[in-house]
Amino acid sequence: NFGSHFDIWLSEKSLYEKDFFHHSLEKLKSQGHVFESENATWLRTTDFGDDKDRVIIKSDGSFAYFASDTAYYVNKRERGFNLCIYMVGADHHGYVGRLKAIAACAGDDPENNIEVLIGQMVKIMEGGEELKLSKRAGTIITLEELVEKVGVDAARYTLIRYPTDTPMVMDVDLLRKNTNENPVYYVQYAHARICAVLRNAKEFGIKYGADAYQAALLSHERERELIGLLAEFPRVVQGAAEMREPHRVARYAEELAGVYHRFYNDCRVLPLGDEKATELNSARATLCLATAQVISNALDLLGVSAPEKM
Repeated sequence: NFGSHFDIWLSEKSLYEKDFFHHSLEKLKSQGHVFESENATWLRTTDFGDDKDRVIIKSDGSFAYFASDTAYYVNKRERGFNLCIYMVGADHHGYVGRLKAIAACAGDDPENNIEVLIGQMVKIMEGGEELKLSKRAGTIITLEELVEKVGVDAARYTLIRYPTDTPMVMDVDLLRKNTNENPVYYVQYAHARICAVLRNAKEFGIKYGADAYQAALLSHERERELIGLLAEFPRVVQGAAEMREPHRVARYAEELAGVYHRFYNDCRVLPLGDEKATELNSARATLCLATAQVISNALDLLGVSAPEKM
């Protein structure tokens, strides 16, 4: 119910059922980095910077936990993925070296075929107190429970708007508020506000869209500021993808919402009273339309809805 879609979902169990562990072992042996010692089978990961060699098959003949990591990597590469991206917790920082060593032992380039991201901890606050994320304390907060508290949009947006490698604090009480202090509300409200403006524009008979847009009429400082920021969206998306930093899209959406509000306050989009609609009204309404589209696109990339009414 979190709105996530997996193009491919692979169970570790399937690697056992298809005997892929032995297949991956043969692959690693062919590269010359597997050896026997103390009645166990090892992978010589120290050849590639790991702090110690790793056991693949234990002395009792069973596969070690590390074998799952090697089998999964080999399987992923054989399914045609040139870049394997891993997300591990902050308490698994030691995994970076061994995962890169697996890639090297398999004959790949650890600098180009594997990337390991370190995720930091999330602190959840409610009623001014921290909800402990401790299994031993018996009060671990599941994602399902978080969604029940704040909703899917607020949960997704808040988790995305921080860099992966930065610890974050999620304030449940704040995310329940319909105020500008709530980032997801702030962005969604901007989209809903624009949709309301466009509905009113139709009632005034104002034409807007590509055919009604005259850029030369938009010379106000706020108009130019908004146009310039809209033009930055493709670059922001590209940077977010290349750097594995989706929070850039969220922060951009917040900045765009702020710039739009300033534009709306300083540049009248709709005529007042008995004023007749002009080409300037059409140009500004078209600028509103473009802004709504970009906010909608940004939220869609983040898996968050863009409501037309709030």
